[in-house]
Amino acid sequence: MFARCSRLLPAALAVLCLSGCGDEATLPVEAGTGPSPALPAPVQTFLPTVLLARAEGWPEGTRPKPAEGFAVEAFATGLDHPRWLYVLPNGDVLVAESDAPPQPEIERGIMGWLMKMGMRYAGAAVPSANRITLLRDADGNGVAETRSVFLTGLNSPIGMALIGGDFYAANTDSVVRFPYEAGATQITAPGEKIADLPAGPFNLHWVKNILASRDGRRLYAGVGSNSNLGENGMANEDGRAAIHEIDLATGKSRIFASGLRNPVGLAFHPDSGELWTTVNERDELGSDLVPDYMTTVQNGGFYGWPYSYYGDHLDPRVQPQRPDLVAKAIVPDYALGPHTASLGLAFYDGTLFSAAYRSGAFIGQHGSWNRKPASGYKVIFVPFSNGKPSGAPEDILTGFLSKDGNAYGRPVGVAIDKAGALLVADDVGNTVWRVTPVSE
Repeated sequence: MFARCSRLLPAALAVLCLSGCGDEATLPVEAGTGPSPALPAPVQTFLPTVLLARAEGWPEGTRPKPAEGFAVEAFATGLDHPRWLYVLPNGDVLVAESDAPPQPEIERGIMGWLMKMGMRYAGAAVPSANRITLLRDADGNGVAETRSVFLTGLNSPIGMALIGGDFYAANTDSVVRFPYEAGATQITAPGEKIADLPAGPFNLHWVKNILASRDGRRLYAGVGSNSNLGENGMANEDGRAAIHEIDLATGKSRIFASGLRNPVGLAFHPDSGELWTTVNERDELGSDLVPDYMTTVQNGGFYGWPYSYYGDHLDPRVQPQRPDLVAKAIVPDYALGPHTASLGLAFYDGTLFSAAYRSGAFIGQHGSWNRKPASGYKVIFVPFSNGKPSGAPEDILTGFLSKDGNAYGRPVGVAIDKAGALLVADDVGNTVWRVTPVSE
């Protein structure tokens, strides 16, 4: 019973202004970053650490702060909770405007109501627009002059993929295929469901991303867990905390990799061709645990959740344990800091930025609720060499929090546009930002 209440308490306590509960970090975020992060002893408190940033939006005339040598401008404003981005071959930018679907099993009762109020406080739990919008910068000046409704009637969509003349959208519960013509600003033809994705009335990690294989024969779909650490029973985790591989010719799917608590970002490295993902790790083990991470995804690999983290580090709350699975748990490649909510992932394959950024990873960090002080709320860059991370992360876009700790914006999806600029979806600021190098 306590475990279930614990899952609901964070938002409830925020609404009740009890954010003083819980622990505070003893290590800087940097200690939980890189190939060998610090993993101190778990800290368990009766009430979880809660520090929610109230969604405020950008005051007029303000914007995020770019790193030295870069500039940022609004590519498009006035969007409705923009979460994810996809760039079409002709340069058009698709934006998934989406939020969580109705979840009656979660929202039932006083605790569910309080949780929903807490999510609204943080800028979520608004009615989902359930659409994909097309943004077109026809004159190439870095601002979208036109926008059109590309697809509607979807169900909390996030992931998008184009393979030839077929456009795929990932709803929270399915992958749907639509016919697409190059240059089209709208799809009106009905879609065809090609695969189901785990969902249902209890659908905690509702975001489902997809990525097309390089040969166009398969889709990879990230599916998050239905709990923090399986506290609602592992029967509710069937097919979850995993990356699915979908055969497009047959519609059949299989678990490609498992034990990934919430794998959201998906991308192939431009040099090695390896599949990478960004993963949100578990909560309520203290402000210093557990780091989110990015990692290569091995076919058949198991990454620990819920029984362990970072290889064989056991989670003391999970009973009974599975030593057979823990023994083969893969250690992630690169930690991204505790509770940063690292979601967006895009490898740089453009030429607009300097050679130092070639083949490295841009990561959108949506921001923490379970850490004091806050972590994330920025876009970072991780350099790569020979297909592997090769240095400390660099802040690319910051300033999403006010001095009072309120959220002007929260970065989510990231993408590289046709000109080589970095695009960032901001679901609290309702803006897509565009980052470019400063001209000398």
